[in-house]
Amino acid sequence: MKHSKRLWAAALALVMALSALSGCGQKNPGSSGSSASGSGSGAPTQPMDLSQVTDPWLAVSGIAGDETVVRLGEIEISASHYLYWLQRVINDYLAQFGGQMTTLPWDTEMVEGQTFGQFMQDQALELATLHALLRQMAQEENLTPDPAVAADVESQYVNMIMQAGDNEERVIHALWGNLLSKELITWISENSDLSSQLRELYFGENSGHYPTDAEVNAYLEESGQYRAKHILLATIDLDTREPLDEEAVAQKKALADDLLSQLRTAQEPIVLFDQLMNEYSEDSGLAANPDGYTTRKGKMVAPFENAALALKSGEISDVVESDFGYHIILRLPMDPDDFRAECISSLMNDKIDQERERLGVEKTAAITELNVGEFWEKVTSLQAAVQAEAAQ
Repeated sequence: MKHSKRLWAAALALVMALSALSGCGQKNPGSSGSSASGSGSGAPTQPMDLSQVTDPWLAVSGIAGDETVVRLGEIEISASHYLYWLQRVINDYLAQFGGQMTTLPWDTEMVEGQTFGQFMQDQALELATLHALLRQMAQEENLTPDPAVAADVESQYVNMIMQAGDNEERVIHALWGNLLSKELITWISENSDLSSQLRELYFGENSGHYPTDAEVNAYLEESGQYRAKHILLATIDLDTREPLDEEAVAQKKALADDLLSQLRTAQEPIVLFDQLMNEYSEDSGLAANPDGYTTRKGKMVAPFENAALALKSGEISDVVESDFGYHIILRLPMDPDDFRAECISSLMNDKIDQERERLGVEKTAAITELNVGEFWEKVTSLQAAVQAEAAQ
């Protein structure tokens, strides 16, 4: 199991490339994997001429893939690494909208004068520097990647070539569609393994810094995480979001008061809570979350959140009214064992952030002057060309 987790990143990257190769999930074989346009015109993307491309990173940005664009002290990050993460964060953003977004607001201000395009660049920079620092920290600790990672990438790459009819060029082009190369996939996948080794070294059970239950609970408190169940009696139509009439709302309130009264007088209120929840709750998410919700501050409507956070573990709230209806909330305990790995990830991120701050990040003019909208237009043009080739 541990070994398969180490190889997950390699498999993910190759699956992404294989999807580009096969054209799976595309409505139009000649279209890009994403329909967003940097110009905002919504016009179909014109495929790039693949015969003229030798360096995909240069083709989409005007920067050679091996050119250094970021420095962390003496650590150099090439354009190929940075630009891979830039297209990745943009694709991940678009994935949230299920392919329905056709334009992106590159020049729209978000916070503190930062545009959406700059925000995407900052996210890419964080990921590119994180991977570079992981590699550097591993080297300083004399850690090396598990050879099985590179072997697995090679094996999957060979399988891709076979599926492409022994046409390696087509596989290379498929990787280009995600601004990847076999070497870059291997490097990123090895970093996943090195990250696991570093986590074990710094915060594993034998490290002397393995988070205690108290430390995990403190992390959960600081990050604003909590668990809760609720009985919801909706005062709106959950499909249309239209309010119910006054008589229906009054009936819901009376039922909520009755259920709370039953809970307050029950000998085993938590057992009864589950019974009443399963019988009366109108929460559409109940089937998917029968054991309650694990969430954090800012994710739920304010009345629900404020009431839940005011409870101690095992306590039941009074009737709470929100825009959705009447809630009765049960605060649930959180087992530190369920969140220790997440706590370790947070500690690891803090360690990387400290190292990033110590070294300082220096960007070259080529990156600071990059027009993200134009970059994305060319990425979609390159993807369209890869899809068109795959459809032949």
